[in-house]
This record gives sequence, C-alpha cells and structure tokens, in this order.
Amino acid sequence: METVVKNKLYEAMFLVDSALAAADWDHILSVIRTILKKADAEIVSLNKWDERKLAYEIAHKERGTYILCYFRVGGEKVAVIERDVRLSDQIMRVLILNAEAMSDEEVNRETPVMREERRKNEYEEAATKRIEESQAKAEELQEQLSEERAQSDTIESAPEAETVLSEAEYASEFESSESGDVLSEEPPAEAQIESDIPDMSPDDSARPLSENTDETIK
Repeated sequence: METVVKNKLYEAMFLVDSALAAADWDHILSVIRTILKKADAEIVSLNKWDERKLAYEIAHKERGTYILCYFRVGGEKVAVIERDVRLSDQIMRVLILNAEAMSDEEVNRETPVMREERRKNEYEEAATKRIEESQAKAEELQEQLSEERAQSDTIESAPEAETVLSEAEYASEFESSESGDVLSEEPPAEAQIESDIPDMSPDDSARPLSENTDETIK
C-alpha cells in the first residue's frame, strides 16, 4: 500500500546579494521558483522582505536582500531545497522553518518593504488630494475676485453715467438760454436808424429839401 505524504506549510527566508537583486530582480525570483518547483513545492506567497546591512560579511558582501516565501511541500523535500540553495550562485543563504501553526493572517501579513510601499502610496495620494483641493480653492477665489472686480467696475461706472447725463442736460439748457437771448436781443443799428427817420407824406417828399429844412428850423 502506497503511503500518502501530506504537504506541510513552511516559511523560508532567502538571502541574496543586494546588488544582484537590484540589477535583475526578476531573475532572482525565477531562480527561487525553479528550486521550489524542482522539489514539487506549492508556492503560497513570495515577496521581498527587506534590504539591510549584514551583521557580518558573507562572500565579501556587506548588504543583503531578504526574500520571504511560504510554500507547501513534503517534509522529506526540505533537505533537497536546502541543498539546491547551497549549490546556487545567486542565493547566499536560506532558513526554512515549519509554519503549520501559522494562521492565514500571519502568512499574508505585510513585509517591511510592502508596508513602506503602502505608506508611500498613501502619502502620494494624500499629497495629490491636497494639491487638487488647493487648486480648486484657488479657482474658487479667482472666480470670487473676478466677480468682485466686475461689481466694482459697475459701481464706478455709475457716477460717470450721471456726469455724462448732467453735462447733456447742461448743454441742453445752455442752448435753450442762448436761443432766448437771441430772440431778446436789440435790433441792429440799421433798424434804429430807419426808425429815427420821420415818416414823410407824399406831399412832403415832393417839396424841396430847403423848404423842409426851413420848416424844420422854424
């Protein structure tokens, strides 16, 4: 009778050179997946944990990047995974622990890198929101200022209209007064001269001027 081996949940912390991880992160993940696949392991999660200074140099490396992985595999395959890691040129160390007692919440908890990334995104979203609110407030203030300027221009133009109207009324009155003065002016000197000449009857006009003069003198 064939014995069925139950796969258990394991936690593995892989350590790789930070320079190599920064240069080709996808390649590093591919190496880890290949090792686990070779051992028939089922990957539950695979995430970057953090990048830190090493307590001591490993292979002349002072900094390392930690990769946290949860996977299910038969207990006898753990030794195979550890052996393949030692033979790898890309992975410096690995620590594998039994994680059967861990809950799903603990397995899926945020890594320091994930937490930092989330905080960065939240900060950027908040900053973007503040900028949008500031722009909206600035536009609102600009509209209010434009309305106040328009009202101010309307108020200032009202006295000017009254002044124009007053000037028009004054001009009209002035023209009327001038027309009255013209009608009331004295007649020209020629009219006065004609009025001073006495009326002459037809008989008088036929008489000699000397006679008229004598009569006038008398």
